[in-house]
Amino acid sequence: MSKSCCGRFEKVHSRRDFLTKSAFGFGGVALTYLLEKESAFGAVFPDAGTAAGVNPLAPKSPHFPAKAKNVIFIFMQGGMSHIDTLDPKPELVRYDGQPLPPSFHSGDLKLQFISASQAKLMCSRFPFKKRQESGIEISDLFKEISQHTDDLAIIRSCYHDSFIHGPALNLLYTGSILVGHPSVGAWVLYGLGSETDRLPAFMVMTDGGMSGRSSNSYGSGFLPALYEGTFVHTEGSPIMNLAPPSQIDQEEQRMILDQLGDWNREHLEARADDTRLAARISNYELAFRMQMAAPELIDISKESAKITEMYGIGKEPTDKFGRMCLLARRMVERGVRFVQLISTDWDGHSECGKNHLENAQKIDKPIAALLADLKQRGMLESTLIVSTGEFGRTPIMQGNQGRDHSPYGFSVWMAGGGIRGGKVIGATDELGFRATEDKVHVHDLHRTMLALLGLDHAKLTYLFLGRQQRLTDVGGLIDLSPRLLQA
Repeated sequence: MSKSCCGRFEKVHSRRDFLTKSAFGFGGVALTYLLEKESAFGAVFPDAGTAAGVNPLAPKSPHFPAKAKNVIFIFMQGGMSHIDTLDPKPELVRYDGQPLPPSFHSGDLKLQFISASQAKLMCSRFPFKKRQESGIEISDLFKEISQHTDDLAIIRSCYHDSFIHGPALNLLYTGSILVGHPSVGAWVLYGLGSETDRLPAFMVMTDGGMSGRSSNSYGSGFLPALYEGTFVHTEGSPIMNLAPPSQIDQEEQRMILDQLGDWNREHLEARADDTRLAARISNYELAFRMQMAAPELIDISKESAKITEMYGIGKEPTDKFGRMCLLARRMVERGVRFVQLISTDWDGHSECGKNHLENAQKIDKPIAALLADLKQRGMLESTLIVSTGEFGRTPIMQGNQGRDHSPYGFSVWMAGGGIRGGKVIGATDELGFRATEDKVHVHDLHRTMLALLGLDHAKLTYLFLGRQQRLTDVGGLIDLSPRLLQA
């Protein structure tokens, strides 16, 4: 529409014309969507897979009693070396610089950039020490996190089969090596709904750029679009296009919104299977509420100096990830169901030790602070924290003190969500190449996460392409939650 000289609105030729001429985008449109207590579309939104008139984001009961109700998923993107962090290998120290034994040259051992038969073994340059009462060995890269060892459960036997970043990332983030599948956060939101109507229930932050590799990490895939995660900036405007336009008054917005509502309802009636419009309608309402809640969320000025110092905020190199971790705690406090934090540069093909030291210095103090802060507030029991990368790295050297990708055995740590820490599950071989004891596939990891949230992985399904799809595909044979919960 365009405004005539007499103050009336005239119809333009297309919806695109309308949006172009209104010149303020969907974020601004959202402002007056709830000016009246009863919105134009009501409080419910039609959606594929749900009954008409049911809000698909409403809180849902789990399949069985849950230990955790929220998740903070900390991802070391690029592939953190387990043998430099969480999986001590004294035999590597003994054989440092020697060729890989012939017994490790089996045909199923494929690497991306080096030949196992020609490379030399390389031990960790970081000493491992027994930590706290449990005596679990963790390297000096994580001196701060290791002060919480008795709260951690370390799985040293995770594995899968893809040594290439893209498929491996997809597998950890979505349970499939293929693109177009829902992320873990989307599945959790689909299964449990949202605890908040003022903020997105699935929020994502990164300390670097959001590349194509990581863009699938919070997608909704074939699930309805409203289950997709929301990318949050840690400084400035947290979500783009959230502020309303100053040049549009309430009456004009009301008229524009009414007309937009007519078009949207008409469009949705003719395209019932298109979930994107239902998600957009839902997001309009949420955007209005976020105009107050989101700025308050990222305003950490009222946090005590003790808290900001604990997270390393205001100092380098911990400031950015410290803000992310503090915001993660604030999000969980406000009912955000799933928070995803991405540390972006663990791909240590050259000088792996230098790469990992620089990254650990950024995240070690903030993550330790997050654990301590949640615990002192009584929130750790209900908040599941999971930390992983897409794979581990080889015990053999690549180039200049580097390590290649290795999906055959790597480590994951978990805390909170009812987990009784101070324990290790599984093991890799004496050199750290392959998982050998209590092997835990990625599907098993995902099943375990869902179980701690009260979700049965076999019942959390969605009909797509004629098949009931699930996060664990046809896998997930092992549920580690009973062992994790055992004292």
